[in-house]
Amino acid sequence: MKLLPSLTAMALGLCVITGCSQSTDETAKGGDAAAGATKFMTIGTGGVTGTYYPTGGAICRMVKAAESPIRCSVESTGGSVYNVNTIKAGELDFGISQSDTAYQAFKGEGKFSDAPVPELRSVLAIYPELLSLIVRKDAGIEKLEDVKGKRINVDVPGSGNRMTAEAVFAASGISLDDLAFANELKASEGPTMLKDKKVDGYFYMVGHPTANIKDAANSVAINLVPIEGAGVDKLVAENPYYAKGTILAEYYEGVEQDIPSIGVKAVLVTREDMAEDAVTTITKAVLDNFDEFKESHPAYKNITKESLLEGLAVPQHPAAAAVFEEAGIVAANAQ
Repeated sequence: MKLLPSLTAMALGLCVITGCSQSTDETAKGGDAAAGATKFMTIGTGGVTGTYYPTGGAICRMVKAAESPIRCSVESTGGSVYNVNTIKAGELDFGISQSDTAYQAFKGEGKFSDAPVPELRSVLAIYPELLSLIVRKDAGIEKLEDVKGKRINVDVPGSGNRMTAEAVFAASGISLDDLAFANELKASEGPTMLKDKKVDGYFYMVGHPTANIKDAANSVAINLVPIEGAGVDKLVAENPYYAKGTILAEYYEGVEQDIPSIGVKAVLVTREDMAEDAVTTITKAVLDNFDEFKESHPAYKNITKESLLEGLAVPQHPAAAAVFEEAGIVAANAQ
């Protein structure tokens, strides 16, 4: 009987060390923390000069304003594919992804054919992204076919930027072997690479306008190359997550005409088993502070509460769907 106090003391000691928290299994099943308990969530974004990083920051500011137990932080990452894979591994709670990347991950297609992510769920679709090919004005690249024999940064292997660039190349009858050099650095390095003449151009799938391309335009004379042609038309027709769009000339110094391109949506994603209170808090924070959220970046200029449901690409997390339903918000094309 004298053993019992010792066991009790040991249990209390463990409780002090662990905080008597919920088990990992319970949290993984979507169990919420005790009322009032602080819960830390991380959003994976992209390079600091892109649009994902400030978008994650804007979401976290909305969460902070909600004065909830959820504490939100932002991590600069390699972008869409990295975020999806790291969410799958349980190392990120939320992440921002191109809708095409999310779709292929969920379906087990393309780069995810050997490692599908069926547990991926969307929260909301934030803003449209358009593929950009930013080139030095003196590089002699006026159309996609002109990249042959040039030095082009196609981004890091596995990134969403690269996946879309390679899809456009394939649809246009271009391969990486046609390039003089296929560079593999992050798009965040693009302005410096152009300025130092390390490359003739670089791809970037991003919401416009973006500081990245403005930095490039302020350092060297640039052009944006039209992403168009019969092959691109076919690519858009065959893939529901792509849509045509236009990059306005007024966004960037030296660009003299509007540039046709194709795009996707930037989607906030998470796992199927993410705790409902975390998903609910983040979703409500954006909707309840929507006007303030729209003002936080020029890329959000034309978004609406309804457009947050358009282009989700993968099934929506039930907790997020419930918030939209309670607010009476449905996608415009569903009305």
